[in-house]
Amino acid sequence: MARVTVLGGCGVVGTVAVKTLISAGDFSEIIIGDIDLEKANECVSQIGDECLSSFRVDASDPAAIKQAIKGSDVVLNCCGPFYRLGPVVLKAVIESKINYVDVCDDYDATKKLLDMNGAAKKAGISALTGMGSSPGVANLLVKFCSDLMLDEVDSIDILHAHGGEPTEGAAVVAHRIHSMTSPIPMYLNGKFTTVDYFGESGKALEEDVTFHYLGTYRCYPYPHPETITLPNYIKCKRVTNLGCVIPPQYYRMIQEIARLGIVSETPLAVGNQMVVPRDFSIAFIIQQRERILKEAKFGEQRGCLKITIKGIEDGEPKQYDFSMASIGQSMGEGTGIPAALGAILMQRGKITEKGVLPPEACVKPLDFLGLMQEHLKLDKMTGGESPLIIESIDKNGKIERLQM
Repeated sequence: MARVTVLGGCGVVGTVAVKTLISAGDFSEIIIGDIDLEKANECVSQIGDECLSSFRVDASDPAAIKQAIKGSDVVLNCCGPFYRLGPVVLKAVIESKINYVDVCDDYDATKKLLDMNGAAKKAGISALTGMGSSPGVANLLVKFCSDLMLDEVDSIDILHAHGGEPTEGAAVVAHRIHSMTSPIPMYLNGKFTTVDYFGESGKALEEDVTFHYLGTYRCYPYPHPETITLPNYIKCKRVTNLGCVIPPQYYRMIQEIARLGIVSETPLAVGNQMVVPRDFSIAFIIQQRERILKEAKFGEQRGCLKITIKGIEDGEPKQYDFSMASIGQSMGEGTGIPAALGAILMQRGKITEKGVLPPEACVKPLDFLGLMQEHLKLDKMTGGESPLIIESIDKNGKIERLQM
């Protein structure tokens, strides 16, 4: 009997993770833990698998977390926002001595989680943080290229664009605002540094990027954890993370709201009631999203994660581009599926390093890619072609598409 508890298991990401865990069959018990028990019960009913059950848990309450995860072999944390809930959950899991996986994509939360490395080692557990798309799949593709393709790595640029998901929750929008209003970590010229999203340092990194199946979009600095973890495990001079949300009209609205500063968490008196500007902004953004998607005639949801790695191979400059593209697949699937695969690898004993670690430090890329190939119908994600596209570019700019 193996048990996994999925915190936030009825959210956009958590639901996908739960369905992936069911299809794998490695766990005989899958518990959906969520603060909204009615929604969790509804999720159990809709999925309808006998291995499923639900449990009400407040992810900000350590005692409640410990009660919910009791008896679990693995805890998969899909609760956001991670900059608020991530450290609380991991501390409770470590004290419960249970192996752990999460989808944390907040760099400041990641730093706090990594600081718990010693406590996790002492407890004898493995805690894999950032096992989504970016971070997650991105880290493992970089590791794959570094280990098996390039002799030396010079630069790593992680680029992403997505949009049109059926729903976008408040936690997702809050994370996006947080990403625009916080110092953004980058690794430039062999040194850790930060840039300002709206300042000159941030503008200097902006880039127009062409994505498979999507087109060309302006990408902006994103504070994802790859820039603070990859340089610790892969010798290089540069690691950046840039991204955007499409359609651009929607993303520009969020940018303007953040730039104007309508994101304070301090209540403001409006008439006879107190209003939190950030709460209002998030509600407004979500309300306007559907209108913008319709006006843009956006159509089907789609996204692409692109990793450009430059370095030396056989004494010559070489570039590899890895693109994970999807049409009709939501951000929830792009994040929830890798997270579930991380939990499966944990349960199968493929992740043995103790402590709190990013994917590149404890997951073997070929283990993950093999499991992904096993559980995903890759040829159905982009109309008949695998979503993993690998291209090599030589010193003369000649492009060759490679097969896995």
